[in-house]
Amino acid sequence: MHCFGQRRQALIPPAGLLWAHMQVHTAVLRAVVVDAALSVAEHEALVAHPGAGAVVSFGGVVRDHDHGRSVEALEYVGHPTAEQIIAEVAAGIAAAGGVYAIAVSHRIGKLVVGDVALACAVSSAHRREAFAACSRLVDEVKHRLPIWKRQVFEDGTDEWVDCP
Repeated sequence: MHCFGQRRQALIPPAGLLWAHMQVHTAVLRAVVVDAALSVAEHEALVAHPGAGAVVSFGGVVRDHDHGRSVEALEYVGHPTAEQIIAEVAAGIAAAGGVYAIAVSHRIGKLVVGDVALACAVSSAHRREAFAACSRLVDEVKHRLPIWKRQVFEDGTDEWVDCP
C-alpha cells in the first residue's frame, strides 16, 4: 500500500513494549481520613504519571444550603475503621485496572462553607477510564465509608444526615 509515494509498513512494537503498555499497575498513593484541610490540587499532583493522558479529580465541597435551609457548617465524625475502609475502597478501584494512580482523602471534624470534605484524583492513559474510575471511587466512598455528618443551620438548629 502506498501513501504519498511512500510504502506504508505496519508499526508493530517489540513484544516487551507492547506488554508494558498493556499492563497498568495501579498505585494507591493516598487513602486517608484526616482532620486537616484538604487540597484537590495536591491529590492531582500525587497521581501525576508520565503515561497519563488524563487526570480526573473531584472535590466534595461544603455548600451553604440543604433542602431549602441555610447551612452554616458541617461536622463529620468517623468510625475508628474509617481509614481502613477508605483504603479498601481505593484498593478495589485499583484492582479493577485501567488507571495508573489513585489518591483519596475524607475530612472529619468541623468544616465551614467552602471547605473540601472529600478530595480524590485518578490518573489514566485515557479520559474515559479516568472519569469512570473517579466516579466509582466517589460513589463507593459515599456508600461504604463509616462517617456521619451533622449539619448546623444558620438558625442554630442542627441535624444528623447520612447516618446508617
